[in-house]
Amino acid sequence: MVLGHESAGIIVEIGTAVTSLKAGDRVAMEPGVPCRYCRYCIEGKYNLCLNMKFAATPPYNGTLTKYYVLPEDFCHKLPENVSLEEGAVVEPLSVAVHACRKAGIKPSTSVVVFGAGPVGLLCAAVAKAFGASKIINVDIQQSRLDFALKYAATNTFLPSKDGNAIENAKAIIEQNDLGDGADYIIEASGAPSSVFTGIHVARPNATYVQVGCGNDVVEFPIIQMGCMELNVKGCFRYGPGDYNLAIGLLRDQKVSVKELITQMVSFKDAQKAFNDVKNGKGIKTIIKGVEVQ
Repeated sequence: MVLGHESAGIIVEIGTAVTSLKAGDRVAMEPGVPCRYCRYCIEGKYNLCLNMKFAATPPYNGTLTKYYVLPEDFCHKLPENVSLEEGAVVEPLSVAVHACRKAGIKPSTSVVVFGAGPVGLLCAAVAKAFGASKIINVDIQQSRLDFALKYAATNTFLPSKDGNAIENAKAIIEQNDLGDGADYIIEASGAPSSVFTGIHVARPNATYVQVGCGNDVVEFPIIQMGCMELNVKGCFRYGPGDYNLAIGLLRDQKVSVKELITQMVSFKDAQKAFNDVKNGKGIKTIIKGVEVQ
């Protein structure tokens, strides 16, 4: 099947009913088209649509192709100061926007983000744009933490290999002067140990958002969650307004994604790009589109 779902492109042709876009417009492509009629679409939760047609999800082909067809309202026009390469990263940025909106991050608050991969880094950047004053990225790779500190995090934490989840949680709180714990926790790694640590690093009545996808079943500290009256929320992709907000953050230079793009390859070298990602090289690799003749 055709892969690809993080993409931007240039419109080459429009349908007769299209009014907001024209050929030549540069757009970020939102890769999931809902049915628009089910209860979730009507309730404004189209990311939960059970009939979603999402790019590169069988049986639907992805965006890594010369031409791709999308409805008008799922093509988001890019501002002049946002490049196509940045437009391609709007997709994971929208995941981060959705996560931070679900958390309800407010100014002058503390946020602990587990995972310093692309989504974790972007969650930290959006949390900063939302006004959080203390942002701690947690990861098991020191090189990622070094990048996170230069990118958006105010602090980082490398979990102890010998320590358990509760000990790591205590260390995060103590080393970062979090008092009773963090205001918001965004788990973007999917690692079971991070889930456990994340619940224990939260202050009473804090909000925990699960973004990362890991094992189907994990050990969960439910007593801690209940006794601390934590607000635990699931988070899936992005919904109404997330793409537009993500683009606005780029336009207004509240968030930058240029630093995440560590490699660009031609379309014919796509296989190399996939191999490099598989081997953990770089953060975001951009595959250039096929030139239109």
